[in-house]
Amino acid sequence: MNVTRIFDLLPHALENFPKEDAVCGKENGVWVQYSTAQYIHKAEQIAYGLLQLGVKKGDRIASISNNRPEWNFLDMAIHQVGAIHVSIYPTISEADYEYILHHADVKMVFVAGWELLRKIENVINSIPSLSDHVYTFRNLRGYKHLNEIIELGMANPQPELLQQIKDSITPDDIMTLIYTSGTTGNPKGAMITHTNMLSNAKAITPIVPVKEDSRCLSYLPLCHVYERMMIYAWHYIGVSIYYAESMATIADNLKEVRPDIFTTVPRLLEKFYDKILSVGYKQKGIKKSIFFWANKVALDFEMEGKSKWYKWKLKIARKLVLSKWKAALGGRFSVIVSGGAAIQPKLSKIFFAMDVPILDGYGLTETSPVIAVSNFFKDGIKIGTVGPPLPGIEVKIAEDGEILTRGHCVMKGYYKAPELTAEVMDAEGWFHTGDLGQIEPEGQLRITGRKKEMFKTAFGKYIVPTLIENKFAEHPMIDNILVVGENKQFAAALIVPEFGDMRSWCLREGIPYTTNEEMILHPQVQARFKQIVDRYNKFFGESEKIARFKLIGYPWAVESGELTPTLKLKRNFIYKKFEEEIEGLFS
Repeated sequence: MNVTRIFDLLPHALENFPKEDAVCGKENGVWVQYSTAQYIHKAEQIAYGLLQLGVKKGDRIASISNNRPEWNFLDMAIHQVGAIHVSIYPTISEADYEYILHHADVKMVFVAGWELLRKIENVINSIPSLSDHVYTFRNLRGYKHLNEIIELGMANPQPELLQQIKDSITPDDIMTLIYTSGTTGNPKGAMITHTNMLSNAKAITPIVPVKEDSRCLSYLPLCHVYERMMIYAWHYIGVSIYYAESMATIADNLKEVRPDIFTTVPRLLEKFYDKILSVGYKQKGIKKSIFFWANKVALDFEMEGKSKWYKWKLKIARKLVLSKWKAALGGRFSVIVSGGAAIQPKLSKIFFAMDVPILDGYGLTETSPVIAVSNFFKDGIKIGTVGPPLPGIEVKIAEDGEILTRGHCVMKGYYKAPELTAEVMDAEGWFHTGDLGQIEPEGQLRITGRKKEMFKTAFGKYIVPTLIENKFAEHPMIDNILVVGENKQFAAALIVPEFGDMRSWCLREGIPYTTNEEMILHPQVQARFKQIVDRYNKFFGESEKIARFKLIGYPWAVESGELTPTLKLKRNFIYKKFEEEIEGLFS
């Protein structure tokens, strides 16, 4: 059948590759599988229930939840009745919840459980129209449950009415509002249509190698456009979806599910590699020598042009060491798709050497999201780039280096904000991404920085902080780094150590400490980081070198506000929070 609206994916999946494990989640330590037929049935019952509750085409319904099969059932039900799904991050502030729920004129809210209910309780009380329309995915005392809507739908099926509504929904209708997590100002609601999302999902599917029993493990938030689009793509090509329990259980879930496909952000891959290295440092004698010999072989990996001698070394390294690294990821991977931020070239080399290919992609919420992604076709992979643009998507570089794009994936605009839409969409339909880049001779896109993040020193020299940060973050002892220096005489940095590696290093060096804060002040630790900074400064010009740095005594996280839900730096937040420390770097 022709899939032109999101809910068309379900009959398409049932017709072409019905699954016993279409979507799966873990409950009380046991994997619970839902077949394609069960998935369709649940979505229809919820749709009938929503109709009984008076939900109409165009109404906004919000969800605030971790990844779970119930999210899928609700999502498809919302689309079938023509409503608009406002899927909200579980990790944002109370002020952002209040703004989004008000701004989107949300009619109903579905929440995962107690923890999130507590976060929005005050907000709900400030919106009287919502107070009686809050539902949970868990059976919590005093709150309505999703099962009540399912039971209402089962008692009041209206297949003919539901079909009439589905027939009235066009591919150009808005199917979701996705509010950007943003680092400044209020979140903006990108209006994404069925065509926007499906054109992207269909375009990426020829890239992914799939088998009849292919599985993916999903841990990135479903409210984020990247993971959401990928879930629709998996429906389109028949990949079973297993939801990780949490960030903390990913390693265990990988071993249990043994997925073929994994979508991630580079930060998780960095942590996985750092953990591997920490194991290597604990080895002794010949084992340690072999471990780091194999690591060096992996770091020398190139896509092509390597000698027979190198290929022989890689074969040995895989047999002795790299195969064990792959086994720690479940051992079955045919591909990992990385997005959300730039991946370090050395990480790409490590994973390719492990025989776990990484396809690096690039896009934005407003482009639904993928603009370019690596692939296995001719000139499809060039380490350090994000691959060529997807078919049907135009990309050009403006005179100032900004990446512009247009195509079916570009949003309709920002909800209730025509003036903000006009700032990013020009008269010819080009969307201005705000990112800087260049197109390689073979056609791949290379990201060189963020236009708004670029700054000038007091001497008029331009600095692109992300280029410096990505290079420094290659070192296993650096967890995060923020480069500063606008209108200052030199560049400086706040550095967050990787405390696991730091503790191991301090133990090896016999450095006593009681807390992280005490550790980072120790003269030997300061001297070690001075060595690291001096080493990586050699990769940059004089104006780009980090002249001074300050170590931070705790990890930055989404919960403490320094990182976005996709683990990118919230620069303005960090600038304000560490204002004194930053000023101290230049005093």
